[in-house]
This record gives sequence, structure tokens and C-alpha cells, in this order.
Amino acid sequence: MNTHQRDLTIPNDWDRRGLPAWSYHSEAFLEIEKEYLFRNHWQIAGHVADVPEPGDYLAFDAVGERALIVRGADGELRAFHNICRHRGGRLVADNEGHCKNALICPFHGWVYNFDGSLRGAARPRSFPEMDKDEFALMPLELETWMGFVFIRFRPGPQPDVATVMKPFADEISHYDTENMVSADEGWSEISEVNWKSVRDVDNEGYHVAMAHPALQDLYGSTYYDEPFVDGICRSYATYNPHAGRRWSVRNYVNLAPEPTHLPGDLRKAWIYYGLFPNAVISVTPEGAQYYQEVPLSTGRTLLRGRAYRYADETRQQHLARYLAARIDRETMEEDIQLTKWSNEAMESKAFQGFYLSDLEYGVRTHHDHLRAAMPVLNVDERPEEADMARINAEMLAEG
Repeated sequence: MNTHQRDLTIPNDWDRRGLPAWSYHSEAFLEIEKEYLFRNHWQIAGHVADVPEPGDYLAFDAVGERALIVRGADGELRAFHNICRHRGGRLVADNEGHCKNALICPFHGWVYNFDGSLRGAARPRSFPEMDKDEFALMPLELETWMGFVFIRFRPGPQPDVATVMKPFADEISHYDTENMVSADEGWSEISEVNWKSVRDVDNEGYHVAMAHPALQDLYGSTYYDEPFVDGICRSYATYNPHAGRRWSVRNYVNLAPEPTHLPGDLRKAWIYYGLFPNAVISVTPEGAQYYQEVPLSTGRTLLRGRAYRYADETRQQHLARYLAARIDRETMEEDIQLTKWSNEAMESKAFQGFYLSDLEYGVRTHHDHLRAAMPVLNVDERPEEADMARINAEMLAEG
């Protein structure tokens, strides 16, 4: 066990069955997920490095909600619904950018200050006298943790991000992620699967040896997952002693620095920190990144993420980061295919459900968190679509 591993005991009698297959294809259940997972749990929107100057902004859309994060003239980050109080227009249309002096709605020209207050409506004499506080932008919860920016569309069951992530705080603090800068413009991709299929694959390393040749070469024999506990999980690996059979891995291992500011057991480690329900922050010796999945429909998911680097990055770190990204891209392509096969099988009458290995306890404990948040998953038979929300609400009320 490395010095940062949490002491977690996995019981021998845990249920090896995963979620029911219908939950991956039910329109009614997706609406429950939107309400009880994606609107009331913390979502990563970006990093402080993405909005360094007053007037810089990020936009983040999820499950019918639109968030706008903007840095004010006072240097503070604030989050609002990206909705003009006049007719609901988007104040910003791009995923990120800069507004020089104010937020101006492109629909009719209403103007808002960076603190969300209404500066003025276009043609104000065409309206009754308006209270500018009453017509200010609607605020959202925002929190930064280790430089990463989180928002929440509605108060929910999770405490603040710092409390949730506290078990990882000491370890990740060594990387100084709050002072990293953006390494790219971010990426996004749409995959034709249910979002849970993406998370099921990402929550276990049992498949690495067979499905991911590059990762297996890099760290397969050292990789282990920790289960989800209180909304968080962790996966850890260090380079194999004889890594380097593949070109990208061989060059990465030869070039990757061993930063002296990291403890010994982190200098050759890749670590993934999961935050329920759908976000991951990962760190390597040369940088950090986040990635997440957001449902667009029962069978379409938005995959998004962004990488960050040290501001004083050396040429060696730059090359190592390039090679690490190459390994990541290859792995993601392999995972996307695996999720498609798993997801489509759930519509077959021959599919009898999961039967999970001890090495897939991360999947099971994530499913346990889903069952606790949406107890309709615990029913023996699939409910009718029209009854799904009612049954779930009744079960939540019963506790």
C-alpha cells in the first residue's frame, strides 16, 4: 500500500449484480437522473486559469440548465444562470470568452454588471420603473477547490466540495494545481451511449489488461481502484518496472520528469480522483486534467474535459505531457467502443445483468450511490414509464 492509500475494507458478501438494464434506456428514469443527480450535485465547469482576468467567462450547459461563470472587476468568480431576465436569451453563446465592460444580451441589449446586477434595459422608457436588484441575474452556487471551478444548479445532498474531497486534499496539494495554467482549449465529444455506461467502464481497471495495451504497458500490474465512499473514489498506479514495449509508453517513461516537489510515491504515479456522480480529476507528474460525462438523451452523452500544466513547464515536461495525452486519447477511443458494446447489450432479452468481479467494486459502489439517490432502482420489476417519478418520490419520502 502506498502512503496515501485510504484504509478501505471490501466485504466478501457484497452483491455482484449491477443496475437493472432498463435504467440505461428509460426516458422516465433519465428525467429522474436529471433532477436528483445532475441538477443538485456539484459539476466541474473548468479551472481558475480559464478565467484569469476581469470580464473572462466560462459557460457550461447540462440537462437543460445553462451556467455562466464570470470574473468580476473585483477579481471574484461568480456563477449565474446564463439566462437574461428579459426573455431568457443567452448572455454568452460561446463556451468561453471575454466581455470588456459588461454582459450584454445579444437578443435585445439588456446590460448586466459582472456581479450580476442589472445595469440597464434597452429602451428603458418602454417598461415600468424596474427594481434593478429584482431583475439581477439568478445566482448559482460556485466553489473552487485546488483551482478547479465547481457549480451547482440547485442545493443538494452534498456538502461543500472541500468537505467532500477532504480525504484527497493533502495528496493533491503536492501538485499545486491551483497555480497551473490551461494546456489546451478543452475537448468535447458526443458518444452514442448512456452516460452510466461511460462511468461503468471508467470506474474499474479490471479491463485494462485486455482492452488497453498502452495503459497495461505503462502501469497495468500496479493499478488498483478504491471503492466509492461518501461520494468519492480514487485509482492509483505507478509505472511498471519494464514499461516501454509500445512507442508512446517507451518515450514517455524515458522523458517523464520525476518532480522533486512530489513525495517519492507520486513521482511516477498516475492518479484519478472520482467525484459522484460523473466527474474525475486526474494528476500525473507533468500536469492535471478533469473530465466528465453529461447526458444528452438516454443514448447520447457529451464527453468533455481539459488539461492543465505548470506555468514554468520545461521542454521535458511538455514532451512528456504530449505523450501522456497520446496514451489518453488511445485509451478513450478504446473505452468508447467498449461502452457501445455494453450499452447496446442491455436492450437484448439475452442480457441477464452484470456479474461483477472483486476488482469491479468501484462499479458496484457507484451503483450503490445511484440507488441511494434514486431508490426506484431497487424495485424488483421495471415500473411503467408513467409511474416512475411517482414511485421514486414515494420511496424517497419513506426514507
